[in-house]
Amino acid sequence: MRLVTIPKLRSPELHNYRDLIVALPPSYDSTDRTYPTVYMHDGQNLFDPDTSYAGAWGLGPVLDELSDHGMEAIVVGIANTRGFRLFEYSPFRDAEQGGGEGDAYLEFVTERVRPLIEERFRTARDPGRTVIAGSSMGGLISLYALFRRPDVFGAAGAFSPSSWFAKDALLESVTPPADGARAYLDVGAAEPPRMLESVRRLRDRLRERGWDEGALRYREDPDGIHHESAWGLRFREALPFLLARPSPPGPGSVARDRPDGIDA
Repeated sequence: MRLVTIPKLRSPELHNYRDLIVALPPSYDSTDRTYPTVYMHDGQNLFDPDTSYAGAWGLGPVLDELSDHGMEAIVVGIANTRGFRLFEYSPFRDAEQGGGEGDAYLEFVTERVRPLIEERFRTARDPGRTVIAGSSMGGLISLYALFRRPDVFGAAGAFSPSSWFAKDALLESVTPPADGARAYLDVGAAEPPRMLESVRRLRDRLRERGWDEGALRYREDPDGIHHESAWGLRFREALPFLLARPSPPGPGSVARDRPDGIDA
């Protein structure tokens, strides 16, 4: 894996700047092939603990391991803007928390970030090979992007998404899956009850709207907490599903599917 930083990309939609951290797969410099692309929020938390503001996912070793099993992707970490993070990652306004700039942020990702990445790197540009993913509020905006822009994103990874935000407003945005669409959804049983219960409600709504086993991968981690270290562990299992590839051999993630619920 090789990291490339694109500093201070301006967002006219949000009137601010942020860095992009791009992880290129090990084979990138020795081939001329194109790669699936995964756009991820909170980019400063993905690779380097020194740049993280809340903990690191530790994705470097995970991506290298998956590469050994033939699963490679370009991962684009889009840094958050700290104090404006909640506003940018929510398309809904919460009476207590605020928010509501999610559509402007989504426009920034699709109309600024994506064209820049496609210009500079060898990306596979069809929706089936374009993923958006994130955790907490980043998981919320990832699913919203999948529902709103299936012409761009064919899959979304939502790690412990804040689906409780604005009184479960995301549930009203759930659409039936587009052809070939995939959603990975998880939560930790050791997370706050509000988080666990809201993610289960979101799971149920997805199933009601036609997200069957082939389109939806749902996991509950019995020991999972609301932290980057837990999401990094579960990423190993999530990425093959998001790329529509078989999971690699080995123990994999600690997550388990627990549709009957866990006492919390």
